[in-house]
Amino acid sequence: MVQTNPRILSVDDFLALYGEEDQFDQYELIDGEVTDVEPTGLHEQVIGFIARKLNVEIDRLSLPYVIPHRCLIRVSEQTALRPDVVVLDKTQLVHEPLWQYQPVITSGAAIKLIAEVVSTNWQNDYARKVEDYALLGVPEYWIADYLGLGGREYIGKPKQPTITLCQLADDLYVKAQFRAGDALVSQVFTELQLQAEAIFAAGQL
Repeated sequence: MVQTNPRILSVDDFLALYGEEDQFDQYELIDGEVTDVEPTGLHEQVIGFIARKLNVEIDRLSLPYVIPHRCLIRVSEQTALRPDVVVLDKTQLVHEPLWQYQPVITSGAAIKLIAEVVSTNWQNDYARKVEDYALLGVPEYWIADYLGLGGREYIGKPKQPTITLCQLADDLYVKAQFRAGDALVSQVFTELQLQAEAIFAAGQL
């Protein structure tokens, strides 16, 4: 991610400036600073794979969930994050004041799961977003580090591809890590059968 504007903005300012359809996917706001989201093609492959697997489970179980193509999560007055994958409970969207007009979520009530695919700016995924999503009350947060980019304090030594599943207990996340040979264990999708290695493979040509 590359900072594109030094001006400190509120989320309302950000939506007014960058809310047009042709720009909406490109930016997020962190502490009032606009950042340009520049994913690679391989990054997008992993996002698509995770979303597809979760959609299959949603359809199989007829769950009232939806995975929007575009979504912005308003965390505070000066922070609006754009998760790579977000699972929303459609029954709760009636309480979202902006949803009928813009794909913007303003509370954690409708969010069932968020997945972030790690890029070179891994510090945000492992530190900042862990805190923000926990405070918002997101029940489950996946950190899909398919290249093993995160710091050793987060994924161990030697560094290797790792999926970190953060599950909310009170207002803090309990973390479990999954690597090659491990099957993910989700509390939101309890019947999900997904190998960590399949996610890693999705990020290869």
